[in-house]
Parts: sequence; C-alpha cells; structure tokens
Amino acid sequence: MSVAKPRVSDALKIQSSAVRRGCFTGALMRIRIKRAVPGADPVVKSGATRKGRLTLALACKPGTYYAVATDYRGHTAKSRPVKLTCTPGSGTPTPVPSPPATGTPTPKPGNPTAAPVTPPPANGGGVGSTEENEVVRLVNAERAKGGCRPLQHNAQLHTAAYGHSADMAAKNYFAHNSKDGRSFMDRIKAAGFTGGNAWAENIAMGQRTPAEVMRSWMNSAGHRTNIMNCKYTLIGVGAAKNSRGQIYWTQDFAAR
Repeated sequence: MSVAKPRVSDALKIQSSAVRRGCFTGALMRIRIKRAVPGADPVVKSGATRKGRLTLALACKPGTYYAVATDYRGHTAKSRPVKLTCTPGSGTPTPVPSPPATGTPTPKPGNPTAAPVTPPPANGGGVGSTEENEVVRLVNAERAKGGCRPLQHNAQLHTAAYGHSADMAAKNYFAHNSKDGRSFMDRIKAAGFTGGNAWAENIAMGQRTPAEVMRSWMNSAGHRTNIMNCKYTLIGVGAAKNSRGQIYWTQDFAAR
C-alpha cells in the first residue's frame, strides 16, 4: 500500500491518492488528508474504498499537508508533508489543448488595473515586448532539445494572448474562459487569425520573470505537452501586470 503526497491540481484542489497492491479480493482501505498545525493535526478530508485505488480532493487552503492510508489489517502508509500555497502561478497553471476547456477562476479582493510588463512595440516594430519575446526564445530553446522546429511569434496570436492577460489582470480572475464567456478560440478569431488546424493555450499567474514562468510550465505535464508539440508552428505570448505587480502570462499556439 502506498499514498501520494498531497498536491494542488489544475483545478486548484488539494488531491492525494492511495493504492493497495498485491490483494486479490476487495478489502477496506481508508485515506485521510491531514493539515499540519501546532498540536493535534486535524483531518481535513477522509474516505474509504474496497477497490484498489482511492483519490480524495478538497478546496485548497494554504498550509502544510500530508496523507495517511490505512488498510483493514491496520497497516499504514504515510506521505511526506508538503507546503501548498494554492496560488495559481506558484502551483500548476492550467493548460488547454484543442478543443478548448474551461479553467477555474481564482478571484482575489480588489479591482486592479492592467498594465503591460513592457509596452508592446508600435506597428512595424516587431511582435511583443522584451519579456514576451524572451518567453518565445525560451520556448524555442526547449523545442530544439526535442527536435521540434522553432515557433514564429505571430501578431494575431500575440494580440489574443496579451488581450487575455490584460483582461485577467484588470478584472481580477484566472481562467481560460473570459468573463464574457469567450473561449481562447473566440479570442484568437477576434484577433484576426485565420486558417490553422490545431490550437492550444497555456496560462499562468504570479511568476516574476520569463525564466520563472517557463520553468513552471515545463514542470507541468499538460503545459509541457503544448510547448513541445512539434505540429505547432506559431505562438503568441502576452504578459500583463495588475496593480499589485503580479504578472499574468498567456501563450497561444497554432499550427498553420
């Protein structure tokens, strides 16, 4: 029997799983997620099953958590404790392959205004800010390691990506679907992008530099898959700050 350490899922839920191996008949197994606090550690979620695997999930609250699994014979397995911040940018951001999927908004108090990390260049001056183009460079460096050709920074995809980052920063939410209900495909089409046969989007919040957000994306299987998908030929990267200085990042991918 083994139990996984708690983690923050893409939907901003704390999750942990337990697996019972080597048993050929149904037998009770219980898993408890505990929060480490001074004194007795409270159980914040528990469940039981007679099958070989059980996964628990609960709303995320910052803190240190661990999981304990117990079988019907009293055998136990305990994960190591892990500190969870429950911040979208510091946890696992949400990738969306084509067809689009919705994200989970994480509202915070206040009504900040958006501002670009570096003002985008005027027409004719290229695509994207210094920070956004550094993300493109880092993406292409990773793709080269996997044998994929580099992505071109596309003006329409950049418009869609930057517009979504600025909208999230201004309206204080974190999700692939805009507050007005538009999907990332709706935003890409509205930016004037035509043609194409495959699309995807990555978003993140809170990372302070291009290197930091790329490290976060590459450490997430879904986001890494989008970045390392050799069929994509174009990318748009948008970065915008809210009034507290937090950066919202968006990558839009397309194959054309």
